[in-house]
Amino acid sequence: MMRSYSFLKMFRKYVTSSVMLILATILALIIANSKMSHAYTGFWNLPMSLSIGNFNLFSHGGSTLTVMEFINDFLMVIFFFSVGLEIKREILVGELSSVKKALLPVIGALGGMLVPVLVFWLVSPDDPTVLRGAAIPMATDIAFSLGVLSTFGRRVPLSLKVFLAALAVADDLGGILIIALFYSTEIHLDFLLYALGLIIILVLGNIRAIRSKFFYIFVGIFVWYCILNSGIHATIAGVIVAFCIPATLKRTPTFFIERIRRRINQFPVSNIEKGCKAPILTDNQIGILKSIENASDHIISPLQDMEDSLHTPINYIVIPIFAFANAGIVLEGLSFSNLFSGVGLAVFLGLVIGKFIGVFTFSWIAMKLRWVKMPSGSDFKSFASVCALSGIGFTVAMFIADLSYDNTIPQTAALLNDAKIGILCGSLCSGIISWFLLNRNLPRHIADKQ
Repeated sequence: MMRSYSFLKMFRKYVTSSVMLILATILALIIANSKMSHAYTGFWNLPMSLSIGNFNLFSHGGSTLTVMEFINDFLMVIFFFSVGLEIKREILVGELSSVKKALLPVIGALGGMLVPVLVFWLVSPDDPTVLRGAAIPMATDIAFSLGVLSTFGRRVPLSLKVFLAALAVADDLGGILIIALFYSTEIHLDFLLYALGLIIILVLGNIRAIRSKFFYIFVGIFVWYCILNSGIHATIAGVIVAFCIPATLKRTPTFFIERIRRRINQFPVSNIEKGCKAPILTDNQIGILKSIENASDHIISPLQDMEDSLHTPINYIVIPIFAFANAGIVLEGLSFSNLFSGVGLAVFLGLVIGKFIGVFTFSWIAMKLRWVKMPSGSDFKSFASVCALSGIGFTVAMFIADLSYDNTIPQTAALLNDAKIGILCGSLCSGIISWFLLNRNLPRHIADKQ
């Protein structure tokens, strides 16, 4: 029951954020193709710094980060930190906590990563520069995909919602590994050793039962700085630090619940007027309330507390800002031919065809081999319809596109533009196709309970 509640909470969270993503994307496209396009483009190249003396935290290789680099190399680290917290929780107590639970979404995610890369490789020109973007169509955008699924309400069996959410989590984990392995630059061993030392401090803090969130955030910022300057992509720092966050408590929840009950019973209410909106509390009453607040905070582990606290800033600030900064495709001089050849076509087909074939085929084979079972309450048609949602790639796909092609070089900047067109059109096409499939294949009756 707790697992179902956890995934329903994730489901509702991403459904609302999908609206923000759509609005930010549309706004970016409008501004990038208006009279404000030069101001829009120039803003992202402005420098950002946070300096103390000669030390600039927002720097890489001695150069100050631009606004765009700050968004992609710092704000997106917070996003991947949040993803890391979700992955750790699911590995500990959720749908990835055992082989039996994790097998179907992991197998589906594996197919959804391998087949799109194959499609990209078959369609795109045989050029090492172009092939650097082969990982772009691997990503599934959990916000958009769950947003489409939400339009069908209770017609969607809970098992399919859980499958899609778990698939997206496994997909994110695969994307993180790809970024770490293939999108790192020249390695600087000294910064890598500094980062390793700081990570050891975080691990020891966890072992020594340090539960201060400030401790992990403070050390984590310097882990990010060291990894950023080590040559490994900075987003990996977010995931590493997330896995260091404690998921347990110093004492059992019962200890703190009993303390709360005891302190509530001690709270004197005789001197508070009935219906009084702003009572003047005594020092003793304030002390009791502070004790209750402190005990309440200790019932929630640092991992779950931080994961919950990050929902709002991630969904309503970080991701919309990322979308607004990266979705501003200049359409002047472009035509539909960009979508029918080269990188644009490779990304488009990788998302629309590759993702669906990969997720569904690998899952179907696993079911036929009796390694896994079909999600309860569904059939192959409804399951296939949900698999089609995996072709909606946006956030991580855009992010990998930016890593693949340098926007400062004319040749690769053109490839980046084509890749983004493929992402937008492929995601839109996958969303429309999956909506019609879901509307046709999901059961018409409304479940009593989910």
